Amino acid sequence: MAQTHDHETPHRKRPSLARALMRSAYAASQFARVGWYAGQRVLAERAAIGEDEENSESLLSRLGRGETVPAVGNSLISGIRDLFARDLANVEAGLYPMPRDRDGGLPRLIAQARAIFDDLPSANRRRKEQDGQEVYRQMRESGEASGLPRYYLQNFHFQTDGYLSDHSAKLYDAQVESLFVGTANAMRRQALVPIARFLEGRDQREVAMADIACGTGRFLHMAREAFPRLKLTGIDLSEAYLREARKHLKRLHPIRLAMGNAEQIPLPDGSQDIVSSIFLFHELPPKVRAIVATEFARVLKPGGILVFVDSLQIGDTEGYDRILESFPGRFHEPYYDGYIREDLDKLYTNAGLALVGHTPAFLSKVSVYSKPE
Repeated sequence: MAQTHDHETPHRKRPSLARALMRSAYAASQFARVGWYAGQRVLAERAAIGEDEENSESLLSRLGRGETVPAVGNSLISGIRDLFARDLANVEAGLYPMPRDRDGGLPRLIAQARAIFDDLPSANRRRKEQDGQEVYRQMRESGEASGLPRYYLQNFHFQTDGYLSDHSAKLYDAQVESLFVGTANAMRRQALVPIARFLEGRDQREVAMADIACGTGRFLHMAREAFPRLKLTGIDLSEAYLREARKHLKRLHPIRLAMGNAEQIPLPDGSQDIVSSIFLFHELPPKVRAIVATEFARVLKPGGILVFVDSLQIGDTEGYDRILESFPGRFHEPYYDGYIREDLDKLYTNAGLALVGHTPAFLSKVSVYSKPE
């Protein structure tokens, strides 16, 4: 069923011309993004090949050189098409508005790409040396590491400064889109679907939602556009990323942002109708995942839902397991291999939540759990 916003009605039946124009606009914008970010990914991987021949079998680099697309490549292309088809269908069903990805104009895109490529030699050096601990050494030497979990003080993705600098925060969204060849926003948007369905028949002004590990605020921005009167809170462990989030969100209806550790969410018991978590758990050690799952359950009201998005897991989608297994070493994700084998249903059942359902979405999966009343 479609979500009715307080300023619009669902568009289940659009005039054929309007529908055709909307579909054309959607296709043009999304496939332009794929082209832009896939091009960056190909160039970045070619640069890595120049420094480390072990990366010479990169799928995207082979595609960029015009070589034959292997079966896994066909599967990825099909997965992108399916993701975009579902994304557009959700828009047409009125579940959320037409995407506005807010990548900025061409000058901003070029500036971001230039900054990313300027950082590539450092990232490739860390990748070649398998050094994901540089940020920990720097923080320890400067005496700034206190109060932050040891597992957090890493160069995830081999990115400079990990999650701990304004420079990293400014590049993060573009880096993630490059990693996922322009599909990251579309994958995030799939989390809006269970939220829209939960809100049916409810007054948004009376519904509280917290996004845990909100990063630069991309998902909060999507949620605010889709559900303009929802009471939104974003929690993150990085002050730098929260500063970037404030810039992204400043023109929207107010969203509360606060620094906090997901192991001790700074919210009262039973205070949230919805908790969302986007791409957090694959960067947590196993014991910490269990703690955070319990925290999600603690802050949820009875009858509330957890909307959880993270990587696909082993066995979720035929033909993707090899991609998942190759990811952690290439992008310094030390807890990823354990995550893709984690029994999420057992984890959340132990935390006191009940499964509603799982929905794969390209390289991600949307999982929904509820807190019994």
